[in-house]
Amino acid sequence: MQRLNIVITGHVDHGKSTLIGRLLADTDSLPQGKLESVKKMCENNARPFEYAFLLDALADEQKQGITIDSARVFFQSKKREYIIIDAPGHIEFLKNMISGASRAEAALLLIDAKEGVAENSKRHGMLLSLLGIKQVAIVVNKMDLVNFSEIAFTKLKVEYSEYLATLGIKSDIFIPISAREGVNLIEHSASTPWYKGPTVLEILDSFKSVEEKENDDFRMPLQDVYKFTRDNDDRRIYAGTVTSGELNVGDEVVFYPSLKRSKVASIESFNTEVKTSVKESEAIGFTLQTQIYVRNGDVVARADQSAPKVSNRFEANLFWLGAKPLELDKPYKIKIGSAQSTIYLEEIKRVIDGDTLDRADEPSVGRHEAACVIFRVHDLVAMEQFGENQKLGRFVIVDEYDIAGGGIITEVLEQYTTRRTKALHVNDVLVDKAGESAEFEEELFALLRKHFPHQFN
Repeated sequence: MQRLNIVITGHVDHGKSTLIGRLLADTDSLPQGKLESVKKMCENNARPFEYAFLLDALADEQKQGITIDSARVFFQSKKREYIIIDAPGHIEFLKNMISGASRAEAALLLIDAKEGVAENSKRHGMLLSLLGIKQVAIVVNKMDLVNFSEIAFTKLKVEYSEYLATLGIKSDIFIPISAREGVNLIEHSASTPWYKGPTVLEILDSFKSVEEKENDDFRMPLQDVYKFTRDNDDRRIYAGTVTSGELNVGDEVVFYPSLKRSKVASIESFNTEVKTSVKESEAIGFTLQTQIYVRNGDVVARADQSAPKVSNRFEANLFWLGAKPLELDKPYKIKIGSAQSTIYLEEIKRVIDGDTLDRADEPSVGRHEAACVIFRVHDLVAMEQFGENQKLGRFVIVDEYDIAGGGIITEVLEQYTTRRTKALHVNDVLVDKAGESAEFEEELFALLRKHFPHQFN
């Protein structure tokens, strides 16, 4: 069955947890007895039952009435399975939203019909734009508080559509709902006879999953290499999660950026039947006909398909969450796919202020601001533009052990060339041929480790 990752976002108190809780309850997706036990708990504590309590399991969250951490819940319609990510709406928890939204293929953005478009509604729309999430439906909640007024709904739709247009998001999908009352979630409601569009469940099922894409090139970020020695088992298993495409036994694969290659001898997976092929989203391992030495973070591609781009510079849309402003030439840590390296800010092209949402005149990126920037990476990394491969086109930045920002790669730029990268580039052909001789391979890597200890030790 297909699976789709969806982020649920919006301003605090606009009803995200209530929406998810009601969807789970109305589609019988809750564990047996869960709904009854939560209702009993509310009764014992003399509290009115809320569907949000089905998700807000942390005591602090129930006391404060806000969702503190991102929660992943599983939901299943007749068409497919969903992982719905409840992203926090409060400004202080945008850091959690970065990690939640980075896994999303589509989004539901909630707006309170009575309160209208809040500043965080704009921030979250901007964040979805920066993360490149194009499948977005705007869910206008709490319509019961405005007597299910078509005029109120239309006014909000016009206002927010104009704002989304400034971000390059064209969304004609606006759904009037009352999450608490279950209006227009699963079935159309008599409360909104003027609304002829899809329900929330119908729009979820209409979103396209990456698994529905065909003929994508194979990509797998290498997470680890496992070698077994027990009972004379000398296999090396190259493990990771397939981000796109398909791999078959017998396919020739290339590891980037090292350019080493071999043919797939077998596909390995835990506690399953023997496989001869794997597809997107599967966590697998494979063995090679010629065992080669590669490093974690390499990207595996098929030799008969297009190659990922390899560079140490890229242009990106960035959302900054660090307590300190983003600084030029300061070292930060970056993660792209399974690759990790040191990164430096090379140029700030333009900035959008996170509070006023206006373009800033001075080139500095502060907390909760968005920007178009150019980064330089310490090492050569295999990467993709977000439009070509979402999972290899997203990144997260860490500053002193804290998530400080995230975004998407909009363009892979020409390499920043140093003496070290020139030397590695000259040796690309040698590295490619190294698989033909294990002895030559070890000699080559001994030489590289001697001259470039930071890179090869």
